[in-house]
Amino acid sequence: MSEEFRHIVRVAVTNLDGFDKLGYGLTKIKGVGTNLAETIIKVASLDPNMRVGNLTEKEVSGIEEVLKNPSNYGIPHWLLNYQRDFQTDKSFHLIGSELIFRVKSDIDFMKKIKTWKGVRHSLGLKVRGQRTKTTGRQGRVVGVGKKALLLAQKRAEETGKEG
Repeated sequence: MSEEFRHIVRVAVTNLDGFDKLGYGLTKIKGVGTNLAETIIKVASLDPNMRVGNLTEKEVSGIEEVLKNPSNYGIPHWLLNYQRDFQTDKSFHLIGSELIFRVKSDIDFMKKIKTWKGVRHSLGLKVRGQRTKTTGRQGRVVGVGKKALLLAQKRAEETGKEG
């Protein structure tokens, strides 16, 4: 444990709250989920009940090294977020802005080659087979429009007869 507690710890270009437990704190990094965070803690031989603020610089650099090359540390390929990339046929793990850029470029590629998912993305519709009849509506009011329209027409007819 470090002799000095830090309120904010910078790990993998992300500011982490020093009061969070290590497993939960690592999930704040974009691209790191709970299972990967627990695996990183085991690989780096850290205490899972430790607070992020108690990490030393050496432990932080160890965590960052495991995040850069998880397959070198025995982390299984099914925990990585890019398994068998279609261009390189290799599995790797992206975090932070690299992950954001890669997902955006993948969506743009699907739009370009006009796959079903790409067309759904370009139209702003649900992509993964969810219901669209009752959910995901945007832009128009649904449900009470007909009754309000009938009342407005009735009032217009009444005022038209008097004038």
